[in-house]
Amino acid sequence: MNQSLIQLQGIVKKFPGVLANDHVDLDIYPGEIHAILGENGSGKSTLMSILAGLYRPDEGKILVNGLEQKLRSPRDAIACGIGMIHQHFKLVEPFTVAENITLGEKQSSFILSGKKLKASIHELGKKYGLELNLHAKIWQLSVGEKQRVEIVRMLYRGSKVLVLDEPTAVLTPQETGELFGNLRRMASAGCAVVLITHKLNEVEAVADRVTVLRHGKVAGVLEQSDINAKEMVRLMVGRAVTMQYDKESSPVGQVVLQLDKVNALNDMGLPCLRELSLCVREGEVLGLAGVSGNGQREMAEVISGLRRVESGKVLLNDRNIGNLSPRMIIDLGVAYVPEDRLGMGLVPDLNTLDNLILKNYHQPKYSGRWLLKSRVVQQNAEDLVKQYQVRLASLRQPVKMLSGGNLQKLLLAREISSSPKLMVVIYPARGLDIGATEAVHKLLLELKKRQTAILLISEDLDEIFKLADRVGVVFNGQITGEFPVEQTDLEEVGLLMTGSRSARERINDDEPAHI
Repeated sequence: MNQSLIQLQGIVKKFPGVLANDHVDLDIYPGEIHAILGENGSGKSTLMSILAGLYRPDEGKILVNGLEQKLRSPRDAIACGIGMIHQHFKLVEPFTVAENITLGEKQSSFILSGKKLKASIHELGKKYGLELNLHAKIWQLSVGEKQRVEIVRMLYRGSKVLVLDEPTAVLTPQETGELFGNLRRMASAGCAVVLITHKLNEVEAVADRVTVLRHGKVAGVLEQSDINAKEMVRLMVGRAVTMQYDKESSPVGQVVLQLDKVNALNDMGLPCLRELSLCVREGEVLGLAGVSGNGQREMAEVISGLRRVESGKVLLNDRNIGNLSPRMIIDLGVAYVPEDRLGMGLVPDLNTLDNLILKNYHQPKYSGRWLLKSRVVQQNAEDLVKQYQVRLASLRQPVKMLSGGNLQKLLLAREISSSPKLMVVIYPARGLDIGATEAVHKLLLELKKRQTAILLISEDLDEIFKLADRVGVVFNGQITGEFPVEQTDLEEVGLLMTGSRSARERINDDEPAHI
């Protein structure tokens, strides 16, 4: 094998009370796609943040092309040819593609007529299959196109090592396939690609090598011939994990939620839900697939009372709850787990005790005439933390100190403990490791057994297929297709997510495909 581009030797990083990286060694070679796996809290994000110049190691060395480097900032990392593409893109929405690519370059100009700029980006696009419209504003682009801008920006700055954090989390199957093709072209051209992901099937499909971290240490390194899901899971969690679940344990009952031709506006006052109709029954999981930004969040907010219904009906057990207050809707039995678990679902600076009674503090069980009943609040928190296996240092520490998996379990504990008739949950396992994902999925299926109707909104089709009884696809504020899960075709769902007409419709109409 060639000389490594990057060597991390004995990296140690400590935070108060936590040893995030414990003498980690890692080699990254040119021409390879190297996957980094590990549960939440295993230290992989910390390690990659050190490589990207966001953190400084307490011990250890970083070698670039055999020479030790001190990476004190992201600028130092970029100067060494290391670029990180975060899960949440670092783009300026009102700026053009060209302005974002050159942003931060002292010698660059925002004047788009510059031949050098156009030629450089065109050459990169031709080389790696990353064509862009330089004049388009970022807000006008799809998620896949925004990711392409991020990649080109790093390549434009001379990056030879690209670190991608959960790059397929918000992509359709077609966009994922295109991304992997681009990454393979980059590796073939001599770049090194480091992939942080929780999707084991993607690792099997694209990775040349895998480094697995557990409890801050390297648990193992797998070469391509040894990469398989069973071995990766064993190294990650040290035990077998079952990711196939029994969905036939509860009969489907009466309709609990029905949306009838609902129209609503987004935050900019523009239509985002357009005559949207769907229904969810007792003991059923309806999985809604779609690319982010097609009305999923607004639909959940309409159901939970956080967004106004312009027209149409939102029926809960045949009662129209459209435009009722969130408090009234909660009291009628609706639970809501939003996509932003720490910004909207929980209050970061409040502790576990306070977060667990946010929705029911006013009830006589918890509140006296003037003050909360501290002993009851304490016992409630202890019981839920134990029952839902939330790992934390103290009930009184701010919840922002918890890992993503524990935050999600805490949020689900609060919502499930209210014994809801309807649960609306968005991206329940986004950013969670395989162990935390298993725990969250089992909590939802246990809720289903209690005859709760569950509306599951996710961009992860594997997750939807594992949990849902029916699959619906949302595009541009409308339901464009709905199928029983056993009759759902992955390719067809992917086409519907992008607004293309389904294969079934084209066959029925005897029309050629227009994709």
